Amino acid sequence: MALQTTKFDIQDHLKTPEERAAYIEAAFEDGNPALIAHALGDIARAEGMTKVAKDAGVTREALYKALSDKGDPKLSTLLGVMRALGIRLTVAGAPFEKQPR
Repeated sequence: MALQTTKFDIQDHLKTPEERAAYIEAAFEDGNPALIAHALGDIARAEGMTKVAKDAGVTREALYKALSDKGDPKLSTLLGVMRALGIRLTVAGAPFEKQPR
């Protein structure tokens, strides 16, 4: 008997604000800028790129480009997209084993 699989689609797991927040939080914890941009792109697609672009104050094409695998969004674009998605960026000090001098 052959193993049956189904295609994984992240959009199926980004339906609620809590799911979206957990997803972007994990990307920020990783710290890879490309992964963060990709995760924001996934969330934006789940919300609807046209709506997010309008709410963020950028064109849809610019949003696709900024959040693509080769994109490198400006901070203003990143913050605009996060605002449009209802995601807030917070800052916390990193834990240190020894306090720097």
